[in-house]
Amino acid sequence: MYKRILIPFDGSNGAEMALRHGSALAKLCGAEVQILTVYRHHAMIEASLSMVRPKAKQTNPDEAMKEHAKEVASHAKQIALAEGLVSVRAFTRAGQPARTIVSFAKEHEADLIVIGARGLGSVETFLLGSVSHKVTGLSKLPVLVV
Repeated sequence: MYKRILIPFDGSNGAEMALRHGSALAKLCGAEVQILTVYRHHAMIEASLSMVRPKAKQTNPDEAMKEHAKEVASHAKQIALAEGLVSVRAFTRAGQPARTIVSFAKEHEADLIVIGARGLGSVETFLLGSVSHKVTGLSKLPVLVV
């Protein structure tokens, strides 16, 4: 039925529930799981503010976000492996979450997106809608919202 299942993961409880559901479905289908953690790119003004920090650690916001995203994706991969999956790949990408998820799914030929209903959103979520809602509107693939 499904060969590649994309599971966006932001570390939230909703994302973990989606990961566990997606992993169970992948086991039934013998599908590969692709985990994607999306982090937002910071504006140059924010990056320039990082230059006034003490010399102890010269990390700009993009690098810090990228490193954190790698840790989150790696943690998700460990959860999926613990669920008994053998074919799991974890990725990170910078960008607007919903659009990045949908374009990644297309680029990596996913058959299904399994996403948590609520993630680590902010006030923006209440004003503009959740990432899962946007993904369902943008995707031409089936989307399972957990």
